[in-house]
Amino acid sequence: MKFSIGGPLKLAFRPWVEGLRNIPAEGPAILASNHLSFSDSFFLPAVLDRKVTFIAKAEYFTTPGVKGRMTAAFFKGVGQLPVDRSGGRGAGEAAIKSGVDVLERGELFGIYPEGTRSPDGRLYRGKPGGLARVALATGAPVIPVAMIDTEKIQPPGKVMPKLMRPGIRIGEPLDFSRYNGMEHDRFVLRAVTDEVMYEIMKLSGQEYVDIYATAAKRQLAEAAKAQKQAQKEVQREAQKEADRVRQAADQERAGREQADKEQTGS
Repeated sequence: MKFSIGGPLKLAFRPWVEGLRNIPAEGPAILASNHLSFSDSFFLPAVLDRKVTFIAKAEYFTTPGVKGRMTAAFFKGVGQLPVDRSGGRGAGEAAIKSGVDVLERGELFGIYPEGTRSPDGRLYRGKPGGLARVALATGAPVIPVAMIDTEKIQPPGKVMPKLMRPGIRIGEPLDFSRYNGMEHDRFVLRAVTDEVMYEIMKLSGQEYVDIYATAAKRQLAEAAKAQKQAQKEVQREAQKEADRVRQAADQERAGREQADKEQTGS
């Protein structure tokens, strides 16, 4: 990372950072961050002196062709770890194992508790299966992280990124050793996740929404679909009305022409 895109990223965007002292100089730790942009996994490692490993879709590493190989090399270079997410529960177990392996090597593991990017810049409910289980299985401290304004750099649909300064706030490590041996208790997993999300909310200043981001995306997609359908219905009704007006005008014109013919014939 440091010798590939970290330097250029810092030079071009000049991200500001608060709380770097909370990152340990050595030993395992989990960096739990909000997720606003595709670039979050690049900006956070760029400002740290230690390698951070995130998990990424296996498709990024297995796409054939020159472009596929370049993509795979890029993601490996920025510390992304391939995980097959297509297998439901098995995919979740694979992600957890990958995180545990990283931490057992004494490294930093990055994770997004929301499970996906925020669809609207708000902070959504954390998923308890990944973060909490990895934290309790390894005993590694959890360091809350807030990415600031990264979603404004390259909004959806924009090809070229906007040169601006994103921010990163790093909170104090959270210790969950009081829950040792309870990594399969769903109430404990929820408590751990909610505590981390609360700390992220304080750091980021985001509005918190107590539903999963995946559900919010589904709701937004359904609302957009309903709106599009409603617009089509309005257009259909407008077209029907225009056709009725045109038909009435044609009938009236035809009536006048017929009347003129009859008057001329008489």
